[in-house]
Amino acid sequence: MTDADQTVETAQQRRVRRYKLHHRTAPVVSAFFMAGIMALIMCTAIAAVNGGVTADLPARTLRAYAFAMPTAFLCVLLVRPLVVRLTAWIVHHPAA
Repeated sequence: MTDADQTVETAQQRRVRRYKLHHRTAPVVSAFFMAGIMALIMCTAIAAVNGGVTADLPARTLRAYAFAMPTAFLCVLLVRPLVVRLTAWIVHHPAA
């Protein structure tokens, strides 16, 4: 590998790193994805139970999701500290 190849690789690595969030945002990003996925699953299930699996299921799901996602995200952020404490209380961590 020449110096020019190493320079190009380093520039590419920098470009990829530039688009990533700082590691301190990991809890919030994790909460966002967890809330989004769970809200979508629950909205789909509830819409299917309430109105049946019909042609308008996606539309009903998205209408419910528009309300449920922000609510779920705030709830996950609020209960996260409690969940972390409960997990630490229950799970044995090996000595370092």
